[in-house]
Amino acid sequence: MCGIVGAIADRNIVPILVEGLRRLEYRGYDSAGIAALNANGQLRRIRAVGKVKVLQDALLESPIEGAVGIAHTRWATHGVPSERNAHPHVSRDGIAIVHNGIIENHEELREELLKLDYTFTSETDTEVIAHRIHYHKRKLGDLFRAVRATVAELEGAYALAVISEDSPDTIVVARAGCPVVVGLGEQENFVASDVSALLPVTRRFMFLEEGDVAEIRRTAIRVLDSEGNTARRPVRESELSADAAEKGDFEHYMLKEIYEQPRAIAQTLEERVAGGKLLEAAFGPSATEVFRRTEAVQIVACGTSYHAGAVAKYCIEQIARIPCWVEIASEYRYRNPVVPKNTLFVSISQSGETADTLAALRMAKKAGYLSTLAICNVPESSLVRESDLVLLTRAGPEIGVASTKAFTTQLVALGMLVVALAKCHGIDAERERGLVHRLLEIPSLIEKTLHLDETIKELAKRFADKHHALFLGRGQMYPIALEGALKLKEISYIHAEGYPAGELKHGPLALVDADMPVIAVAPNNDLLEKLKSNLQEVRARGGELFVFADPDSGIQASDGITVITMPKHVTHFQAPAVYTIPLQLLAYHCALLKGTDVDQPRNLAKSVTVE
Repeated sequence: MCGIVGAIADRNIVPILVEGLRRLEYRGYDSAGIAALNANGQLRRIRAVGKVKVLQDALLESPIEGAVGIAHTRWATHGVPSERNAHPHVSRDGIAIVHNGIIENHEELREELLKLDYTFTSETDTEVIAHRIHYHKRKLGDLFRAVRATVAELEGAYALAVISEDSPDTIVVARAGCPVVVGLGEQENFVASDVSALLPVTRRFMFLEEGDVAEIRRTAIRVLDSEGNTARRPVRESELSADAAEKGDFEHYMLKEIYEQPRAIAQTLEERVAGGKLLEAAFGPSATEVFRRTEAVQIVACGTSYHAGAVAKYCIEQIARIPCWVEIASEYRYRNPVVPKNTLFVSISQSGETADTLAALRMAKKAGYLSTLAICNVPESSLVRESDLVLLTRAGPEIGVASTKAFTTQLVALGMLVVALAKCHGIDAERERGLVHRLLEIPSLIEKTLHLDETIKELAKRFADKHHALFLGRGQMYPIALEGALKLKEISYIHAEGYPAGELKHGPLALVDADMPVIAVAPNNDLLEKLKSNLQEVRARGGELFVFADPDSGIQASDGITVITMPKHVTHFQAPAVYTIPLQLLAYHCALLKGTDVDQPRNLAKSVTVE
C-alpha cells in the first residue's frame, strides 16, 4: 500500500526522504513524489509515475533541497496511476499533503469545495483534503488547527502528513485507521507509515494512536488525542537494524526470505518453550486463564494468513478438541455472527494493519467474545495494540509481497496456540513434551528441504510455458495446496487453483489434460492412501503429476509422474510448514523464468490498509 515519509531538520532532508521511499517499495505502489520547502520557504514538488528510481532521475534533472519535506509512494485507489494523481497534492498558499487510506465522503466534500471556487487537478480523494485544510486555515489562521478541523469532517481511513509555506518549521500528521510513526532524532524529527523507512536515521519511535493529530517540529512534538486532549505517547527503541531489510547476496528479497525461514522459526520459538513445556505467558499475563475458559475458537484473517488459520483449525480440533471456525476477514466483518459462549477470537496478520482484519477485530470486541488474540509480525502495529493477547512471530522484515517466512512463522505460532489450548484442556505432560519437540524440529527439517532448491529450479522449466496449474492436498494439507497455488499466481502470473484432492471428481477433473500440471503434497499421514487414489484419477485422464512425497509414501516415479522426495520423519504436526517450502521455491523459479517482478508483482501491495 501507499507509503509516507517526512522529515524536519537543520540539513537537506531530500536524500532522507528518497531513502525512506526506497525502503517502502515493498509495500506496492505505482507512483512517487516529494515536496519540500526550500531555503526561501517556497514549496517545490516533483512527482513521477513508476518506481522510486524514476523519481530519483527526475530529481537529478531538477534538484530540490529543503529542511522540511514530505514524500509518498502511491497505490492507486481513486484515479489511474498518473503524475497528476501522484502525491503530494497541493492547495493554495503552498499547502502540500500526502495521504494513505480512503476518504469515503470525498465526493460530498468535493462538491462543497467546487462551490467555493477551488480547482481540482486530480481524480483523487486526497486533493479534497488539501483544499479543505486550506479552507480551514484561512479561517483559523493556524495549520495545526486547520488539520484538526479537516479530519473532523473526514469519513474513512487516513494517515496524513502536511506542510505549508506559512508554517516552515512544522509538519502536521494525523491518523485514523492507518499507521503513523514519529521518529525522534537529535534536533530533528521524522514521520513515516512504517518504522523501516526511518531506520537509517533513528531507532527511537513514537507511535500515534487512533484519532491523534500531532505537530512535529525540530525540537518538540505536540500530540492531541481524538478528544482534543494533550497526549503523551511512549517512546520505544526499535530492535531492527538499518540493514535488516536488505537483500544481501540474494538476487531477490523473496529468495532471501525463503532461506531465512529456519532462523525466523527458531526465533519465534525462543523463550516460549523450555524444558519440553510451552510457556503460556508468552501470549500475555492473562493467557492461561483465558485458555482454560476457551470453549471455541474463531479465526479471522486474509490471504496467506487465512491459509495459516485454515491449517490451525485441523490441529485445534484434533489435538485440543475444541471447535474452531476460520473465516476471511472481509466476509466476516459484514455479517452478524452468532458468538458461542467463551469463544476466543484470533486474528492473524503479517503487518498488523490489514484493514479488513482490523475492522473484524474491532467488531469482535463489541460482539461478546471471551478475549481477543493477535498473531502478528509487527510489535508496534494496530492489531497488536488493540488485542487482549498477543503472540509475535518474530519473522523480521518481510519485503517480498508474496509472503514466505511470515506464513511459516504464523504456522509455528499457531502450533504454539494449539499446544497452549490443549495443555489447558487436559493433555498430559508427555504429550505436551512431544508436541513441543516437534515444533523445535521444524527449523532443521526446513533446512533439509531447502537442499531441494536446485532440483526445483530444474523442475520449474517444465512449468514456464504453462497457463494453468492445479494444486492438491488433503486434510490440513489442503490449505497448503491453496497457499502453493496463491504463490504461483502471485509472482509468475500462471493461473493456479488449490483443491482438496477428494473434490477432483466433483468438477475439476474436467480441466485435467496433458497441458495442465497437477502438483500434490503427499506427507505420510492417515489420508495418504486416499490421496493416492485421487492421483490415479489424474493419471487416468492424461494429467501430468508432480508429487512432493514422503520417502515412505510408496509413490513411485513413472511415465507422467515426477516424484520429489521430501525429508524423512515429518510428522502430521510439522508437515504444513515443511511442505510449503518447495511450493515457495517452485513459484520463485517459475517467476524467474517468466521474467516477472518477483518482489513487487503487478497490481499487488504488501500491506493492504484499505478495504
